[in-house]
Amino acid sequence: MPMSPPPATAAVPRDRTAPPPVPGTGALLVVGFVLMSLNTRVSFGQIGPLAPVAGFSPVTVSVLGLLPPLCMGAFAPLAAGIRRRLGEERGLWWAGLVLVAGAVLRMLGMPGLFAGTVVVSAATAVVNVLIPVLVRKRFPRERVGTMMGVYALSMGAGSALVAAVVVPIAQATGSWQPAIGLAVIPAVLAAAGMTPQLRQPPRPAAGAGPERTGHPHVARTALAWSLTAFFGIQTLAFYTTLAWLPSILVQAGVGRSAAGTGQALLICGVAVGGFAAPVLAAKRADQRPHILVTVLVCVIGFAGLLLAPAGAPMVWVVILGMGLGAGQALPGVLYAHRGRDHDHVAALSTMAQTCGFLLAATGPVLAAALHTATGTWTAPLTALTAVLLVCAAASLPAGHDPE
Repeated sequence: MPMSPPPATAAVPRDRTAPPPVPGTGALLVVGFVLMSLNTRVSFGQIGPLAPVAGFSPVTVSVLGLLPPLCMGAFAPLAAGIRRRLGEERGLWWAGLVLVAGAVLRMLGMPGLFAGTVVVSAATAVVNVLIPVLVRKRFPRERVGTMMGVYALSMGAGSALVAAVVVPIAQATGSWQPAIGLAVIPAVLAAAGMTPQLRQPPRPAAGAGPERTGHPHVARTALAWSLTAFFGIQTLAFYTTLAWLPSILVQAGVGRSAAGTGQALLICGVAVGGFAAPVLAAKRADQRPHILVTVLVCVIGFAGLLLAPAGAPMVWVVILGMGLGAGQALPGVLYAHRGRDHDHVAALSTMAQTCGFLLAATGPVLAAALHTATGTWTAPLTALTAVLLVCAAASLPAGHDPE
């Protein structure tokens, strides 16, 4: 193998089947991309901080926590049809409008909160699938990792910012609806930010899809299942940790206020890992070392919480957050590098997210069941560590091109 050009460049071939992008939209594209990314997890980060203030029941909180991964998995396949009819840019613009509608619906009492969460989750599922394809299509190959890092960093920043202000707004207004309504603002900005991209030529509908470009249905390939294993197990660990970390820290002897700080530190770690991992991984043709390091960092974090939770809990939380953040962002690079063209990238992304989010939805429930059965968090943390080790072995084929 020659040492130059850089391997990552060779790993991302140009797709000649799509119409060329309209020139002169670089800055507007970046702005729209960031605004859409900021909005992607805003609604999902509101319920936890609001629950004690709004008096939401445990059942309400549990269902509102379960709906996003379930719906994102169930609705991810819609993205393929939307992309074939509209293209990535128009698909994201329409998803932005649906996000606005869902954010407004969530303000209309408890029935609206549940229904709007489903609508927002469905739109987010489409965004999740289309973003890696857009990055592969519209940005230079050497910037794929940076843009996926920006995507992950923006997701965390948007969620953290809104989560930080929902409680003061709810307390100032005496109602949870205005606090929930904050999500309307980034949703409107996301749709507005994608509006200039409507200049892009629409994607031809006829003959689109993996069959047209000659590669088999992704569900029949080991690559797709390896990607699905990595995304699914990492996302299961992420949602489980997000749901139960404060409880884990409190049982370890950490005060409730400090446990809340731990949740904030976790999100900071997620943002750091989510930005760094794709930036580093995209520079190489072989991402197997990055997969192994991501899993190792997660295992160190869980092992620290399991074996020495009272020693340096916040250190373990930050380490775990960095590993989980890397695990959420790295799949975008893997889709872009393993996909042979835009259709293949979309198909890989769709399958991994459909199966992965449905798998992830079981994590918090199973962890709660194990905790109830044993009375401690030892069993759930041990199970998560073991599952991540399985993830390391199952995910390696996704880290390199077939020989």
